[in-house]
Amino acid sequence: MLAAALLFDVVASIQPPKFIQDCLDGVGLPRDWWWALIVIKNLATVGLTVGIWEPGIAFAANVGIVVYFIAAAAAHIRARFTGQSFWVNCLGMLTLSFAVLIFSFL
Repeated sequence: MLAAALLFDVVASIQPPKFIQDCLDGVGLPRDWWWALIVIKNLATVGLTVGIWEPGIAFAANVGIVVYFIAAAAAHIRARFTGQSFWVNCLGMLTLSFAVLIFSFL
């Protein structure tokens, strides 16, 4: 489920719709760095998928995703960009990734 959500995010981020553009601009991420988020999320998706056969890889990918969304939440708070995209998208994905980590590995 988490891999599917991240894959959807990767595909959507290739030609980001306005709400993604507004979010990234709102936290002050330079447009020259937007490609890095696609790479990070794509690697996480691959790690979770490979992790079906190699649980250690899935665990590492899942921890990385949790850290990624903690950093995203911190960026939102630091930029005082705490509108709907923060509560729904950022904290929603943080909650999902943390829940998958808890239920999958503890």
